[in-house]
Formats: sequence, C-alpha cells, structure tokens
Amino acid sequence: MKADAERKNHSVVMEFILLGLSDQRELQELIFVVFSLVYAVAVLGNLTIITLASLDTQLHTPMYFFLSNLAFLNICYVSLVVPKMLTNILTGSKSIPYELCAVQVYVTVFLGSAECLILMMMAFDRYVAICNPLRYNTIMNRRVCIKLAVTSWTISFLVTAIPLSLLWPVLCGPNTINHFFCETPSLVMLSCEDTSQIETMMFTGSIFTLMVPLFLVLVSYIRIIQAILKIGSAAGRQKAFSTCSSHMTVVTIFYGTGMFMYMQPQAQHSPDKDKVVSVFYAVINPMLNPIIYSLRNREVKGALGRVLQRCKVFWGL
Repeated sequence: MKADAERKNHSVVMEFILLGLSDQRELQELIFVVFSLVYAVAVLGNLTIITLASLDTQLHTPMYFFLSNLAFLNICYVSLVVPKMLTNILTGSKSIPYELCAVQVYVTVFLGSAECLILMMMAFDRYVAICNPLRYNTIMNRRVCIKLAVTSWTISFLVTAIPLSLLWPVLCGPNTINHFFCETPSLVMLSCEDTSQIETMMFTGSIFTLMVPLFLVLVSYIRIIQAILKIGSAAGRQKAFSTCSSHMTVVTIFYGTGMFMYMQPQAQHSPDKDKVVSVFYAVINPMLNPIIYSLRNREVKGALGRVLQRCKVFWGL
C-alpha cells in the first residue's frame, strides 16, 4: 500500500528534460546536420532493402526475408529516437512528455531484443545454407521462416516489455535525463526506490536476449567455419565466407554495444559513455546495416537494377 501511494505521489511528473549530446550551440548545429543526414540514409537504405526484397523474385529467400524484418526494425528504432532529438535542437527545447519518454523506453528495449533474436535467426539461416545445402530449401521453407520471425518478435515482447511494465521505477526529482533519448539505464538513475529488482531484470533479460542468442550465433559460425575449411577450392571458400561476412560485421557492432549498455552494473554506468554507445546502436547501426548488406552484395545490386529497369518501362522512359 505504501509503495502504491508513493507511485501516485510521483505520477504528477508530466515531462522530462533531455540534456542531449552537447550544450554548445555550434556543436548542436553540427549534430543536427549530421544526424539529419544519418537519419535520411538509414530510412532510405532500409526502405530500399524492404522494397527490393518485396518486388524482386530473386530476393524471395529466407536471408532477405529476415533482412527485411531487420530493416523494418531499424526504421522503427531510428524513427523513435532521432526525429524528437532533431526537433528539440531545432526549437531549442529539451523537454519530452512523460508518455513519449515511456514509449521510447519500452519500444527501444523491445526492438533491441528483437534485433538480437533476428540476427540469431539469420545466423541459423547461414548455418543451414552452408552446412546443409542440399536440405536448405526443405528446412528453411517460407512457413518455417515466418514462424521463426513471429517467435523472435513474441519472445522479445514477453521478456522485455511485460517485465519492465511490472517493475517501472518510481521516479524522483530532478526530472533531468543526461541523454539524447529516454533509455532504461538513464531513467533508472532517477529512481527514488531500490533499483536492485530492475537491475536484476535488465541483467536477466540481457542473458535471454543478448547472451543466449550470441552463444548460438557463435556456435553457428564455428560450424560454418568448419564447413568452409573443408571446401577444396580457395574460390569456393571465399564465396562461402562472403555470404556470412556482412552478417558477422553487423553482429559484432550490435552485440558489442548492447552488452556494454545492458550487462554492466548500474553503478558503473557513465552518462557520457552511455550516450556515445547509444549513438552507435540507436543511430549509426540502423544506417550501416543496409550499407553493409548491399555495397558488396551482387544480388542486391542486381535486384536494384532490375527494379529500376521495370520502373523505366512502366513510366515509358
């Protein structure tokens, strides 16, 4: 009863103040320009991946099905974070409504967990493609891919959004957040309660959504490397490895920054370090993903050429 009364007393908080990445006006202008370009590239690049995977039949494969899920997730993540930050810089305001702050906390944790699991599914797809090529189409049929994707999104919701809603902290003044968006570690610092339960929940959730998927990714790649080394020709080994290199790069960037943010004790969190790390997985990573997957990918380049050619024919150009 006492805890409930305390929650009601603190529910009058209507907004938070986000300090952002810098207080210097000149640096804020540079941040606005850079992040506007990064946001545009991220949205355009991920929309391109989704469009090509939908329109080009040669990309109707499990790999590009999961990549489309990842691209959709990246658009949602970066769109939840960057536009509000840019608006605050443009207007000179640093406020964010309580409701939007809560949405950012819930959804970013949910999307981050979903990305971990989708990256794990993509690793499994590469494992089957290289280690069981003759059974690939049978194992990774469309029904299986849909089930794996739905499972990833569902598990992410169950292990993040629901526990967080049950353990939402009682927040005390000041309502200032030293961050550029509302994120669980920075919000927990404002709690006037014992945060051990929340920290335990964050750590436990990280084990299920970070460490377990990472372990399975590593197991998949150990098996993949073993299979690649058995290939007789150097050209064959290079071709097999090239199908995994993009995914390995994305996994390294995302899991590395995610573990730094969510698996260290709250006492070791530094607001300035947290902001830098958050820039990587909340802003830079969604921009890099379509670039990493497309620049050296002949399938994506070929699909783009075919779609553009069909557009030219349709419009009579």
